[in-house]
Amino acid sequence: MTAFLEKLVFGSRRLVLVVLIALTAFFGFQLTKIRIDAGFEKLLPVEHGYIETFLEHMAEFGGANRLLIAVRAEDGDIFTPEFFETLDKVTDAVFFLPGVNRSTVQSIFTPNVRFVEIVEGGFTGGNVIPADFQPNETALAQVRENILKSGTLGRLVAKDFTAAMVTAQLVEIDPATGERLDYLKVADLLESEIREKYQRDGIDIHIIGFARMMGDIANGATGVVVFFGIAFLITLVLVYLFTHSVRLTVLPLFCSIIAVVWNLGLLTTLGYGLDPMSLLVPFLVFAIGVSHGVQMVNSVATEIIQGTAPKDAARLAFRALVTPGVAALLSDSIGFLTLLLISIRIIQELAITASLGVMVTIVTNLVLLPILLSYVRLSPGYRDRVVSRSRWKGRVWDSLEGFVSPRRAATTLVVAVLISIWGFFESRNQAIGDVHRGVPELRPESRYNHDSAVITDKFSIGLDIITTIVETVPDGCVDFEIMDTIDRFQWEIANVPGVQSTISLPQVAKIINSGWNEGHLKMRVLPRNAASLSQAVTPVETSTGLLSSDCSVMPVMIFLDDHKAETIARVTAAVKVFAAANDSEQHTFRLATGNVGVMAATNEVVEATQIPMLVYIYAAVSLLCLITFRSWRATVCIVLPLTVVSILAYALMSLLQIGLKTTTLPVAALGVGIGVDYGIYIFGRMQGYLKDGDSLRVAYRKTLEVAGNAVLVTALTLAAGVSTWIWSDLQFQADMGILLTFMFVANMLGALLVLPALASFLLGRK
Repeated sequence: MTAFLEKLVFGSRRLVLVVLIALTAFFGFQLTKIRIDAGFEKLLPVEHGYIETFLEHMAEFGGANRLLIAVRAEDGDIFTPEFFETLDKVTDAVFFLPGVNRSTVQSIFTPNVRFVEIVEGGFTGGNVIPADFQPNETALAQVRENILKSGTLGRLVAKDFTAAMVTAQLVEIDPATGERLDYLKVADLLESEIREKYQRDGIDIHIIGFARMMGDIANGATGVVVFFGIAFLITLVLVYLFTHSVRLTVLPLFCSIIAVVWNLGLLTTLGYGLDPMSLLVPFLVFAIGVSHGVQMVNSVATEIIQGTAPKDAARLAFRALVTPGVAALLSDSIGFLTLLLISIRIIQELAITASLGVMVTIVTNLVLLPILLSYVRLSPGYRDRVVSRSRWKGRVWDSLEGFVSPRRAATTLVVAVLISIWGFFESRNQAIGDVHRGVPELRPESRYNHDSAVITDKFSIGLDIITTIVETVPDGCVDFEIMDTIDRFQWEIANVPGVQSTISLPQVAKIINSGWNEGHLKMRVLPRNAASLSQAVTPVETSTGLLSSDCSVMPVMIFLDDHKAETIARVTAAVKVFAAANDSEQHTFRLATGNVGVMAATNEVVEATQIPMLVYIYAAVSLLCLITFRSWRATVCIVLPLTVVSILAYALMSLLQIGLKTTTLPVAALGVGIGVDYGIYIFGRMQGYLKDGDSLRVAYRKTLEVAGNAVLVTALTLAAGVSTWIWSDLQFQADMGILLTFMFVANMLGALLVLPALASFLLGRK
């Protein structure tokens, strides 16, 4: 097969080159059509039970895609004409934003926010802000009283009367246009048409919600271009120091850029967009391309130094590297494709994007690059220049070749086992989900997290809500047993650590029942009589989100202090315990809606799939190694160091308090996918020398002088490039930078130290 491919590529290399140039032009044109494709539904694990509940009741009770805008008075309270004028305009502006479900817009200015008070003979009520409102002293005093009567204090009005809230729900399909909602456009409008327009001296605007978060992520993601440029320059310099030739430096980087162009162009051709959370994938494709490109350049340069003609050198390099290269890239691709096991669309899109990038790298760096190298002409003094500048490498290889000796090999393996044991126990502390307050994708000091902190401080409902849906029989709200069970559930959940407050229909009904009895606190109970219970729930409208039109569904809203993984796990466990003990034919407690409901489902999916995903990755990589080398010993030598690095990566995440979630879970696949390249190239070369009759020590020394050069330079180059991400505005990119830097270096050490130590015992001295 290798001989056939060699003849096909080099027998008509000009024709192949023309075809590849044409494909590059086509994909380059397609790249100009690339679009940023952000969507809330892409974050949903649609096959999870919580999300089934979420989608089933989303139309009636809203989803988790909330928009919260707080208007805050910097000095004094909200009861000034200027503040109310601003709040009124902000409410109108929110009403006309694209994608807003207008029936869900709420502020003290909207007619769906009312007050009820007890008067002689029963109740009276009205809008918190009357239709004829004029912001004078008398009217403002009346509005203050209406706010206290309405129960909106802490929800739509700050606890200390220094801020007021406008809330709304966004939908995926814009009702005005019928097209998919452009979240980045909404984020821009929130800034330009609300914050910039209405924020002034004395009045601050604070905005949070998925749309706003995606806007900040997209703005921060533009820094990826800058970091890509920095990484490119670092790679350029380090590869030049390795090759000592401008031509041999430029070509592998050029082909890796072509791989990125093909990747993004192919993505557009297949109808996909690029999510802001996946903007790191092009760099990873570039990194993988550089890794394989440097191997090819190193092999060609070695042949040329020995006096081989450029075309023959390229053929020999192609012949030596095409099999291990394809095996390594297929391993990378399969590693990414295992992410498809996770039924979260954003991870599946990342898997498709990355696997496509790896597949095109087979063509750009294993076919296009050797063809281009076959035309390279190096200067007559190139060999002497390389030899004179490479003496320091000999000292490095002298120290490394000893790792195949029994004593040093045994020491290396003992150290590897010990740190693996430590890593295993440390990784057991790994949290599933978020471990910090605020939005973990952004820096703690970001504007979004600052806005989030202000709203959390000023309002008592919290930003993190998980709603338990109680499904009952029709007219279940006038059945005392059902209402009493919901009331008991609310009391139990309200006392779970991490729960800030709760709201349910029985809670409101008890207050109304007290009102029908002259406001006596002793009567703040649920009436046992169906007629009295009906009287207590009738004033509660469906727009409150506390009951359905036929009273067969009654949500219980649970507001949390934060969305840390431990808080979510504690609350969902409490709900499940209550449901298991109390579910009946009359009522069922179902998790969950609200933004924390989505997080809870995501956390459970990540926890359930992380181990199977790793098992599939390692099984696939092991199978490919068996097919490639036809040796279980070779497979163990290559795969075992990867396992050590995976364990240590989880331990590092635990130490740095980086939660395992949708943005960090792919790192496991990346670590195995990229790390296996080093092992395959090292063992592939070493096996060839062993077959020629060399001893293990001699074979490893020769391997270091050829493949070891490329592995060392590639790992250090890529680690230096991704380490710049640590200074990104995006927290998840900084976390990825730390983890990938560690994995590039650790996988290199595994291939150069642990692999030969294993070979010393498994292959013997032959």
